[in-house]
Amino acid sequence: MQPGNTPRCMYTLDVMEFTQVQADMLKRLFAAGFRPIAIPPYESALCVHRGECAALLTTVENGGLRLLAPVTLLVDGNLSVRLKKPVGDVFVWKRTEVAATEERLRALEEFRGELVGILEIAGKQ
Repeated sequence: MQPGNTPRCMYTLDVMEFTQVQADMLKRLFAAGFRPIAIPPYESALCVHRGECAALLTTVENGGLRLLAPVTLLVDGNLSVRLKKPVGDVFVWKRTEVAATEERLRALEEFRGELVGILEIAGKQ
């Protein structure tokens, strides 16, 4: 190591490596009830969920984490897509549809808000 360089602490979650800042973010997420989940084909992203809500996270240059895609619902253990239909919005994975009820949409917004809040607070430290 060259003089003036500080070592980077690295932590791993299966095959992903995290800096100390990212590891601290993950600790905050886990303390808030978010849990990691493996969802093919998203092995290169960190997938977290709480209840039926899920999000894909990725690392950023400053050592933090950010959302890779909009938060969504898990349908049959997979990430769903929200579609607008004449009878009302649904979350879909393959041929399985789940109604986008007010309760689910409210839970999804609360999930997103808390997740983003933790990522933003941790990123400012």
